[in-house]
Amino acid sequence: MITIALDIMGGDRGPHVFLPAIKRALHAHPKLQFIVCGDKSALDSISDHINSQHKSRIEFRHCSQVVDMHIKPTLALRKMKDSSMRVALDLVEQGAASACVSCGNTGALMTMAYYVLKTIPGVSRPALVSALPTQAKHKVLLLDLGASVNYDAENLLQYAVMGSVLMQEVEGVQAPRVALLNVGEEEIKGHSLIQHADKLINQCKSVNYIGYVEGDTIFSGDVDVVVTDGFTGNVALKASEGIAKLVVNEIKAITKETWLARLLSKLTLPILKNLYQRMNPDQYNGASLIGLRGTVVKSHGNASSDACFYAIEQAIAEVTQDVPNKIKTKIEHELMEH
Repeated sequence: MITIALDIMGGDRGPHVFLPAIKRALHAHPKLQFIVCGDKSALDSISDHINSQHKSRIEFRHCSQVVDMHIKPTLALRKMKDSSMRVALDLVEQGAASACVSCGNTGALMTMAYYVLKTIPGVSRPALVSALPTQAKHKVLLLDLGASVNYDAENLLQYAVMGSVLMQEVEGVQAPRVALLNVGEEEIKGHSLIQHADKLINQCKSVNYIGYVEGDTIFSGDVDVVVTDGFTGNVALKASEGIAKLVVNEIKAITKETWLARLLSKLTLPILKNLYQRMNPDQYNGASLIGLRGTVVKSHGNASSDACFYAIEQAIAEVTQDVPNKIKTKIEHELMEH
């Protein structure tokens, strides 16, 4: 059995958004069970809509506190030990759950996870990583997305190793192509820290390193893992999400315009549907906090039920492939010597 500790509090849409996701996941995975963490009223509302067969695979854990989106991470760590977020992480640390999924405050989740689970030996900072679509119709992993905005070349080397392991084990890509995000592809481009990281990653035998890429190459399909610092990665992610929403909204708007536009939309409907499915951000929901001694997946705060389901799927995939231990093995073999 795979047990997921689910923090259902703290998201923008409320706890009820998880109900369809829980039902869908239990139906899709007969060996899955949940420990659902939240306040009593939220737990009761979910329990009332779960059939008896599925309810036998759910444990409801009442928590007296909620980490909202506005609380400072350090305050949440010190004062909110009975929050649904903290309890879910504690369950992973205790071995009662295989992974934690939360759509709550990102900063608080990263701070608590770092404190409760600790990092793998050899990893100084965890990284937040997410999958994005590409022109080649396969995913690309981008990291770090904001787990830390302070970094050095060693951190980027660690991110390269961890991203490579995640892409290989979860997405099934053998020898994934890893690149550093830079202002140009030439060797002379970029500041000294990037150039130092380039040398370190190039010496790492377990990473299929292909050099620098620019921002427009992220979605080209020519690379499988793009490594950058947390500040740059977060900006790149939010910009890409904004573009995806623009495209999706434009597709939806076409059918609401003139009769000629509606006619044209019907003729091109299969193409538009395919484009919508590929660009829909829901299916890319679930940013993993890797480098920890346990599996933690951050769902977007405004995630839909479908998006919550994909975050749960991401956690299941990482647990099934034993990603933390495989990262630990790679780190020990490749990085401890540096």
